[in-house]
Amino acid sequence: MHRSASQGFAQASEAYEQGRPGYPPETVARLARELELRPGRVVLDLAAGTGKLTALLAGTGAEVVAVEPVAEMRAVIERALPGVAAYAGTAEEIPLETNGVDAVTVAQAFHWFRGDEALAEIHRVLRPGGRLGLVWNIRDSSVAWVARLSEIIEPHRGDAPAVRTGAWREAFERTARFGPLRQVQVSHVHRLTPDGVVARVASVSFVATLPQAEREGVLAKVRDLLATDPVTRGRDEIELPYRADLFWTGSLVD
Repeated sequence: MHRSASQGFAQASEAYEQGRPGYPPETVARLARELELRPGRVVLDLAAGTGKLTALLAGTGAEVVAVEPVAEMRAVIERALPGVAAYAGTAEEIPLETNGVDAVTVAQAFHWFRGDEALAEIHRVLRPGGRLGLVWNIRDSSVAWVARLSEIIEPHRGDAPAVRTGAWREAFERTARFGPLRQVQVSHVHRLTPDGVVARVASVSFVATLPQAEREGVLAKVRDLLATDPVTRGRDEIELPYRADLFWTGSLVD
């Protein structure tokens, strides 16, 4: 795992749960339809984090299995979703049997994977004709104050991968194991207190791994932004706009 992911998410599991949004109902419904999630089907939520998507998948009636490498995040799933089996593992080494699941979902995570190895492993655990769904919540930086928020965060990224670059797509372009990706987008809003917005930034992996003084400096800039921007100033509830990007594809027979 990338250091920012392994250490950052371990340190920021509580902030992640507090500050990160869920997924809009339209996105979850489309994901369930395209992956054919229903009673009698088994879906693996890979790199499940604190289980924000996992919980919604359980509502489809399918049997849900979670795999998450960071123990602190996996513990949140185990507390909140006792009916979901949660295992330690990575996308490149999934601790499940071959042809054991009907679908795989990946939320907020595929850009962290070694794409070629991950697709090979996902294909291995899928039953023939199984389905793969990817989803990301992406902050809408076309909104001025959100763009300013990104300007505070991004200088600290270092070599942590970013979904916005699209580099994660390259593995799909190389693979013969999956068909073409299809995509839909849904705009939505996450309503947060100012402290919730600060937690959202604190949950960013590469912010969480900064030295304490530097991390506190970043969060202080976020608080100052919220206190001074005309859209957020003086508000008890702040609307943080997102775009949910959903991708899906089907596995091909070797």
